Amino acid sequence: MRYVAIGDSFTEGVGDELPDGYVRGWADLAAQGWADASGDSVEYANLAIRGKLAWPIVDQQLERALALKPTHLSFNGGGNDMLRPRTTIAHIVDAFSRVLERCDEEGVQLILLSGANPSAQLPLRRLIQRRGDLLSAAVVARVAERPDVVRALNWPDRELSMPGYWSQDRLHMNARGHHRVAARVITALGLEPPAAWWSLPELPDFAHMRRADYMREHLGPWVQRRITRTSSGDGREAKFGTWITLEPQAA
Repeated sequence: MRYVAIGDSFTEGVGDELPDGYVRGWADLAAQGWADASGDSVEYANLAIRGKLAWPIVDQQLERALALKPTHLSFNGGGNDMLRPRTTIAHIVDAFSRVLERCDEEGVQLILLSGANPSAQLPLRRLIQRRGDLLSAAVVARVAERPDVVRALNWPDRELSMPGYWSQDRLHMNARGHHRVAARVITALGLEPPAAWWSLPELPDFAHMRRADYMREHLGPWVQRRITRTSSGDGREAKFGTWITLEPQAA
């Protein structure tokens, strides 16, 4: 198998930082879990960059990913778009249709993900919930007649929306959340993930940090980037721009 992932911070793995600073995330976990569950090596690349909107993901990552000649490509996007009120749901969903179209043309199987739902912990939670519901439903409708598309849908997962699966910034999943998403991807591929991945022991709960601290450390910098029209992904390179080989590991 040759699996390439494209997307934003969700797919890059932000929130699942290891002690040495490496950003892991569900795609890394799923790729290794795929090798372990199948007993075969998996070629893996990850072109995702944090902060990207849906169409820049398509414009900047899709053709580069397809040039690697993968057998499978995963795509998720739109989380950053949803936070911008002028962006329409149809505009975001058209990006999903474009990815599916190009995968069809290249003979690549699409693994389609919806992001997890962070709205319970965020300001403007009702707006984010409503837009996320609309986006999730619209994407599912676009692929309704395509049983060959692998679906790993996380937005409807109420367990995953609980605070214990989220990092300090309340916008990105922590290691627990990324493991749960990886388990869903492996299951969608028809394989068996480690049972513990569905709900690892709880990590220290940062979701209840004081409002003033949260505003200063997380919300304030996000607002500043919107004002200056900069992105957390500016200047970043893909963590795996070419293939790495993952061999099955013993349980």
